Amino acid sequence: MEENDAGADPWLAADKFYHVIMCFSITLLFYVFSFLTSHPFLRRHSISIGSVVSLLAGAAKEAADHLGYFRSSGASFKDAVADIIGVIIASFALSLF
Repeated sequence: MEENDAGADPWLAADKFYHVIMCFSITLLFYVFSFLTSHPFLRRHSISIGSVVSLLAGAAKEAADHLGYFRSSGASFKDAVADIIGVIIASFALSLF
């Protein structure tokens, strides 16, 4: 049974790439929003804010998949890992600059 699950949700699929790119983009977007504000606290923690918002968006998407709001095969651990990878890449890139 696990072989069928692995075949239905492979690690290297376009869906995982979309999860990485989306969470990467959300992290960058909310980093910019919080960095451009006039509040020093938000500017100081802008990478963390972008990361948390992106992870919350990914978790909300997986919850909606689990509840059947989208036409998908349901919530996926591999999708959640792809979300985390996108956030890590964005956070690392932002911390370098």
